[in-house]
Amino acid sequence: MRRRHGVEAERPPDLRDDRGAHAVDAQAQIIVAQHVTPAAPDVQQLPVIIEAMTAGLRRTPKQVLADAGYWSEANVHLLERKQMAAYIATKRQKHGDPLGPAPRGRPPKDLTVRDRMARKLRTGAGRAVYACRKKIVEPVFGQIKHARGFRQFLRRGLHNVGEEWALICTAHNLLKLFTARAVT
Repeated sequence: MRRRHGVEAERPPDLRDDRGAHAVDAQAQIIVAQHVTPAAPDVQQLPVIIEAMTAGLRRTPKQVLADAGYWSEANVHLLERKQMAAYIATKRQKHGDPLGPAPRGRPPKDLTVRDRMARKLRTGAGRAVYACRKKIVEPVFGQIKHARGFRQFLRRGLHNVGEEWALICTAHNLLKLFTARAVT
């Protein structure tokens, strides 16, 4: 059984300059790593969240799915060194825009890292894997924001916001585990 993990960052409402990022287990929608940063570009946060994820899980995930905000050649090389299959969007795409036909045959040898990743995501298998990000990571933000009613941090300062985000993520996980236990 392959375990997929999605990585996502989003600026929750009224956060001013802080951004919350988290990594989510594909099957249970449990947050396996979380991080808060004042840095705007998500691309710098992928190594941090990957380290937190591997330390917390005590094993290496097989796949990492991430949106275009995390795209960089350095991030792809990092995941390759750690033997994780990378599925990172190379550019933002509007809803409804066609992806174009899936590539056929062997990839040309002169492709850049960006072109290789874009080609990988356009293949049938790549589309199927990357499409899972919508049902792995996105629902967790929705559940935290809408179902749990979290709209803004109550504390100020990076350290305090980090503690509050950790508490929110822990509460999400406990509710998920409690619900899963009640079902079985």
